[in-house]
Amino acid sequence: MASPVTRDQQTLDEALQQLVSESRPTLGPPARDPVNLPMIRHWCDAIEDMNPVYTDPVAASASIHAGIVAPPTMLQAWSMRGLERRPPTAATPVARNAGPTSLLHRAGYTSVVATDCEQEYKRYLRPGDLVTTESELESVSGEKRTALGDGYFVTTKTSYRDQTGEIVAEMRFRILWFKPRKVSGS
Repeated sequence: MASPVTRDQQTLDEALQQLVSESRPTLGPPARDPVNLPMIRHWCDAIEDMNPVYTDPVAASASIHAGIVAPPTMLQAWSMRGLERRPPTAATPVARNAGPTSLLHRAGYTSVVATDCEQEYKRYLRPGDLVTTESELESVSGEKRTALGDGYFVTTKTSYRDQTGEIVAEMRFRILWFKPRKVSGS
């Protein structure tokens, strides 16, 4: 049985849905490096993927790909910021205080867990490709009761583009912002 919706809850829901309706794509910073064979090799070594189209130029040239391609699962590796702090650019907003995270946190939904990630690959990345991202808030559920606690599922959609602007992949990433359940007896 669902609990009755309070006025504060209704106001939060309305504010979250307004953020979704007003969401516009935000450009992320360009990749620090183009897709390259050394990083592909490191990745393949780390996950023990011995597919020769990723690392062997002769085998890759003889394949349907006609050359080296990056494993699709490396998609996010090309656009991650890394450990080094980079100064913001015109393409990277400095503050996101008006986003759903801020609203949910102020309303007591302070815990977070990633729930799922869907990636759709349009084409393989090749050495020399330079990846950029464009992300936007796609949806926020109404409050849901979960085993972890009551919370909201927040979904962002990220488009990955190459140096020509072609979309090479898309990703939907869903997280649950929740109020942890109180454990009885503690």
